[in-house]
Parts: sequence; structure tokens; C-alpha cells
Amino acid sequence: MGKVRVRKETGTLQFDFFYQGFRCREQTLLVDKPANRKKLDTFMAQIDRDIREGSFQYEKYFPNSKNVVRFSQSTIGAFDVPVVATKGDTPSFKDFSEEWYQENEVAWKISYQSTVKGNINVHLLPWFGKKEVSHITKSDILKLRSTLAKVEIGKKTGLSPSRINHIMTTLRMILADAADRYEFSTPFRAIKPLKVPRSDVEPFSIDDVNLILSKVRADFKNYYTVRFFTAMRTGEIDGLQWKYVDFERRQILIRETLVQGRIETPKTTGSIREIQMSEMVYTTMKKQREITGHKDGFVFCNKVGDALDHRNITKRIWHPLLKYLELKPRRPYQTRHTMATLWLAAGENPEWIARQMGHTSTEMLFTVYSRFVPNLTRRDGSAFENLLAARMNGGGSHE
Repeated sequence: MGKVRVRKETGTLQFDFFYQGFRCREQTLLVDKPANRKKLDTFMAQIDRDIREGSFQYEKYFPNSKNVVRFSQSTIGAFDVPVVATKGDTPSFKDFSEEWYQENEVAWKISYQSTVKGNINVHLLPWFGKKEVSHITKSDILKLRSTLAKVEIGKKTGLSPSRINHIMTTLRMILADAADRYEFSTPFRAIKPLKVPRSDVEPFSIDDVNLILSKVRADFKNYYTVRFFTAMRTGEIDGLQWKYVDFERRQILIRETLVQGRIETPKTTGSIREIQMSEMVYTTMKKQREITGHKDGFVFCNKVGDALDHRNITKRIWHPLLKYLELKPRRPYQTRHTMATLWLAAGENPEWIARQMGHTSTEMLFTVYSRFVPNLTRRDGSAFENLLAARMNGGGSHE
């Protein structure tokens, strides 16, 4: 009678039985757990029954086994046999990843489609393309991750932990789906994401903002004024259309965003919001309406009315301006951080600030801008210092 045993080297289950005087061991890709043992015990019982009845055909159960040649039979059974996924039963990573992508892309936004496709084509296919999905091991994954951390990119060595984690997430999803379909254990067990260093925000001071707006090219002054004082994301301001500007209520409605030259809905439901226009923003938007309002399209656009190319603007306008003003180089996204810190410094309600920025709660606000909060709340230890000063310097001390 055959047994289902665990292979100590891999922790996976195997069939162990005798057939025609030979001991046969057939490996599976299932880990040792009750559900898998129960499944294989059922198969083992059927193998034993077929052997006793003389109807066992090796190739029906283990079509890719080396033992098929040894035990090949001319008789063909007319029965269905459930086959457990064994090595050789699964498609190549290239074939499966292509099928997986086609099945899932309809549920993804364009930007995420591009990210996933890039992860697969640039990083995963060169490493795993020809390998069967069931042959990919934990060791293979760790070696890939290590390689990504060392690869040279321009003058930098290695991808960032955040970028590597995104690549690993794509691989994790593909292998999880493959493991579910072909009944093998995903090799991603106990592989944790790399720790990502907390990136510090680098907002501009109000004096920096005044300097930038006084020196920026005249045709971009309105753009950067609105960008600085609304905390809009790049895709939101570049994709802003006049139909979403409500002068009567003094609101900018965030309903769409520009992603890779195409209009999409915002990434999250929290990003769909109404931004209250300050007097400065309201006045600036009225000036901009005189320039592009007649086109009834994008609020900020090029000469032919098309949306701005943020990469081009950043390269031609933003970075040269900061260099000219001798300000520290920063991404344009820091304009959003700048407004958040200015709102906080002004003592605005954190819940209101979170809504203006498109956050569903204040948690993100206090996590990202925590070091700017003490300056406005005075919860920075100064109250305790004042108490000590009053009590320890004779103000109310007792002998």
C-alpha cells in the first residue's frame, strides 16, 4: 500500500509506492498541510486500487515522470484520472505572465498597466521567462531581488527598496495566481518586503514661494500660483478643465486627472474632492480664464490647447528656475507639501486640510508632516520647559 510522505529537503509532499516490484517516488509541489495531505491520500488510494485491479497506467497519473518509459503500457484506459501538478506540468513564466496580464489589465488604470508591464518585460522576463512557473524557487526570487539592488543605473547603483518592492509585488501576484491554478505552493512564503526609508518632505518657505512666483516666466506664473496654493497633484492640475471650476462657489472640483497624456478618474475615491479657492487662487483663476477660458478645455495648456507635458515643463521651466534662484533642487510635487505645511502653520483645521488634499483621514497628514505640527500647536515640550522654569527658579518651589 502506497503512502503520502513529506520530503524533508523541500517540505513538499510525495507519493511513495511499489509498482511491478519497483519502489516509486513521485514528487509534487504541494506543501505539507492537512488539506494537501487529504487531497493526495485520495489520489494514493485510487493508485492503489488501480494497481490491484491491473488497470494502473503510469502516464495517466505522472505524464512527465522518468518512470513512464519504464512502465509504458499499450493498453489505454477509458477512465479520467485527476492529475496533481508535478514538475513539467506548468507553463513557462513568459506564457503564463502574458495570459495573466491580459486577464487582469481591464481592471487596472492606464498608469498601473504601464507599471506592471514594465515590471514584467524589463525585470521579470529576462530572469524567469523560459522557466516553468512551478520551477521558480524562493532562492530564485531572493537572487533576483539581490541583483536588482546591485544593478547599475546611470550613476546610481541599484534600484531603490520601494522600486524593488513594486517589482516583487508583480511577481508575487503572478506566482500566487499560477499556484492557485496549477495546485502548487507559491515560493513567496515568508519573503517580506524590503524596508523603505522614510522620505522627508522638503517644502518651500513662504519667502521661497514669493521669490519663485516673482521670477517665474510670466506665462507660467498663474500655473505655479494655483499649484502652490491648492496642493493639487501634478496630474490633477495638468488635467484640470474649465468645466470643473466653479467660480460661484469658489471651488475647484477634482473629478479627473491626467495620466500619461490621457484623462482618467482619480486613483482613489478620496481624491475626488472640492478644493476651496482662496482669494489669491480665485483672482489667479479669473486671470487665467481670460487666457484659456474661451477654449473651454484645459485650464493650463499649450498654444494649441493640448494638455501640458509635465516632464517637459519640469525640465524646461521648473529646474532651471530653481537653479537660477539658487534654491535646493526639488521635485515639483513639493509644491503640494508646501501648501500642506502652510495650512498647518496657519492653524487650519487638520480635518479640513486632509479633505482639501484628498486624504480620507488626518492620519496621513500627521504622519507625513509631523515635524511641522509642533510649531503651530506648541506641543513641542515648551510648555513643560515653562513649567520647570517657573517651579525650579524659585517661582513656587518649596524647601
